[in-house]
Amino acid sequence: MTPKTAQGISASLRRIIEEAIVAQGGWISFERFMALALYTPGLGYYANDGVIFSQLPAGARAGTSASGGDFVTAPEMSPLFGRTLARQVAQALQVTQTDEVWEFGAGSGALALQLLDTLQALGVPVRRYTIVDLSGTLRARQQLTLAKHGELVRWVSELPAMMRGVVLGNEVLDAMPVKLLARVAGHWHERGVVLAADQSGFTWQDQPTELRPPLEIEGAHDYLTEIHPQAEAFVCTLADKLQVGAAFLIDYGFPEAEYYHPQRHMGTVMCHRAHRSDSDPLQDVGLKDITAHINFTGIALAAQDAGLNVLGYCNQARFLTNCGLLDLLGTAGLVDRVHAQRLIMEHEMGELFKVIGLCQGEAWHAMGFAQGDRTHKL
Repeated sequence: MTPKTAQGISASLRRIIEEAIVAQGGWISFERFMALALYTPGLGYYANDGVIFSQLPAGARAGTSASGGDFVTAPEMSPLFGRTLARQVAQALQVTQTDEVWEFGAGSGALALQLLDTLQALGVPVRRYTIVDLSGTLRARQQLTLAKHGELVRWVSELPAMMRGVVLGNEVLDAMPVKLLARVAGHWHERGVVLAADQSGFTWQDQPTELRPPLEIEGAHDYLTEIHPQAEAFVCTLADKLQVGAAFLIDYGFPEAEYYHPQRHMGTVMCHRAHRSDSDPLQDVGLKDITAHINFTGIALAAQDAGLNVLGYCNQARFLTNCGLLDLLGTAGLVDRVHAQRLIMEHEMGELFKVIGLCQGEAWHAMGFAQGDRTHKL
């Protein structure tokens, strides 16, 4: 995307958001703002032609910068991520006696390619791999990446009435719009977006609300946080449609007690652009990602209330280790080992990223949670 094109996209999206604010009487929730900024057709961050996902060059040396894009996800960081996850997928397919994989938000298609290649090498039958993605630009990129598996892969933008198989979501929940709650001078408000007085852009405005975080926040200090109705609704929808199977959701976040800790008073909403982070989602709309960490306790409770069982919950390092990453590292080349270690190092992705496993029907012993399961901390 050229600078001129980027400016045009942002300006067009800004006008649409301005019109939405006016139509709603001058104020929209941050949840609505985030949805427009990320998903407005043709203009939102995940719906325009910008290059989102970076990839480390083949054979790159340690310390090499990723090429293009705004951030690197685990499958782009190392092919060993997908090869390791494939072992858990293989077990889940066998236990649930299904032969279909569903991936939400497949990004560049790298994870799908790694999974399909590995499952094929393991002799695990997969009848169909379904990608659920709203972005036409990303779909085109995925089709190129997955060309050799073309007959197995299909794309849908809406879920069918019934699903069977193993569901995957890597960094999907964090991109679902959140509501912002602000405790100011002891009173709770929902933080929303209005037009700036000088018409130069957007600014914040709070409105009194009956909404509350799921835990009472100790202390009287001002406090900003998020609640996740859309992510929890997604899990409920998944439970409703998944007749037989399991789901593995991977993202950055915390259990409830950590998420709503009194010291976490600035919330977790962050923006990502060109491998830099900032905390101002109201600027450069459509040109940068907007995310929030996940309250995994809320996800687990929503899943259970909707009829799913929790298979396990642990950090990414433990999950990948349980699934055999160390064995793969032992036969990998030096460069691959260096990149893959970032997946499990505590100060990289190993601790911040968590994995939760869900299933329809009676829970079973999923290999990814064999050791280090933290379900009791949810």
